[in-house]
Amino acid sequence: MPSNQQQNIQQSEADFAAACKILPGGVNSPVRAFKSVGGTPRFLASAVGSHVQDVDGNDYIDYVGSWGPMILGHAHPDVVKGVQQTAELGMSFGAPCELEIELAELVIDMVPSIEVVRFVNSGSEATMSALRLARGFTGRDKFIKFDGGYHGHADGFLVKAGSGAATFGEPDSAGVPADYAKLTLTAPFNDFAAIKRLFAENKNEIACIIVEPVPGNTGVMDLYSSGFLQQLRDLCTAEGALLIFDEVMCGFRVGAGGAQQRFGIMPDLTCLGKIIGGGLPVGAYGGREDIMRQISPDGPVYQAGTLSGNPLAMRAGLETLTRLRAAGFYEELERKTTKLVAGLLDGCKAAGVPAVANQVGAMFTVFFTELDSVNCCSDVSEHCDLAFFGKFFNAMLDEGVYLAPSQYEAGFVSAAHTDEDIDATIAAAGRALAKVTT
Repeated sequence: MPSNQQQNIQQSEADFAAACKILPGGVNSPVRAFKSVGGTPRFLASAVGSHVQDVDGNDYIDYVGSWGPMILGHAHPDVVKGVQQTAELGMSFGAPCELEIELAELVIDMVPSIEVVRFVNSGSEATMSALRLARGFTGRDKFIKFDGGYHGHADGFLVKAGSGAATFGEPDSAGVPADYAKLTLTAPFNDFAAIKRLFAENKNEIACIIVEPVPGNTGVMDLYSSGFLQQLRDLCTAEGALLIFDEVMCGFRVGAGGAQQRFGIMPDLTCLGKIIGGGLPVGAYGGREDIMRQISPDGPVYQAGTLSGNPLAMRAGLETLTRLRAAGFYEELERKTTKLVAGLLDGCKAAGVPAVANQVGAMFTVFFTELDSVNCCSDVSEHCDLAFFGKFFNAMLDEGVYLAPSQYEAGFVSAAHTDEDIDATIAAAGRALAKVTT
């Protein structure tokens, strides 16, 4: 797309107006509405490789990747073919199928801490089920999450921290009972002292800590290099609580065995989603066998799902995960991501725009801030220029680059992104930055 050309988005505008009449906010997931960045959400019509196309015919280099699952790129021919072949045999049985066994064996082989696994239909189902399991296994009701950490929309997770200090949670959404939210304890990322206080104040009452080992819903955060994740592991062991890694986003994204393999830190339970289904709705949770055997029908912790383990999702997952084990796959993915992030930061420096970036593997976020580093949610909310991000985001759309429509989100590079895509994105960012700073 020529520099600074105004896009034709008439059909997206018409579609959004129609959608607003029959869907809350015109969307089926809030961030898609572009509320934090302004403008009209693009209605997408197709996607191939590293590009997506909207209903007006505009083409974009895509760094959303359906919010992470498309690690091979959109419409990978082997994944598409596998799903088509499976669909011809039946799309859902509501009964066991052999593909469930095959994918379970592959997941257990790839993810170091998982001995037994249960498939569900989404990452949200995985996290809510893992929390129930942790409570059932320990006989405790309270749990700890982190300010800005998103683990799906179950009631207990929609709680934020109070005023910077670790405290009992307050509901972050209407419809979440305050009494129920009191079972959720919250603390900032990278604040181990706050976690120790919570355990001291709630002795023998905390079932688990749930954490994204690479947080992506505050923008990418680094919890490993400070030793924070190992501290959580050691404390949970000492206190008889479980450590749950929510690897819905970073699982298979930052390494073939997820963040736990990359960092060498083993959780008791792991939640998976996104990449595990190759773009189809799927999730999973798994871990130590003695814990997982508490799930019905083996044990007293109930969880069920009509479409769980459906053959289409299982086949898409198999086709995707198998290809992630190719020699050099993750090294090449990280090389391209590092090149992109360096180019974006160089562009910001040349434009006189203060910015820093966090990157782990093929996940990245560029933050527009005067800070030297971004380490927790409050760094983003209090010290990043969210309005400037909105301007930059829309300028990048005009340049043919599709980023996540929020400063609080991660970007994703896929195997389908080429060096030409990366170079084009860096050049587009230079033009976008010039546009929004003049």
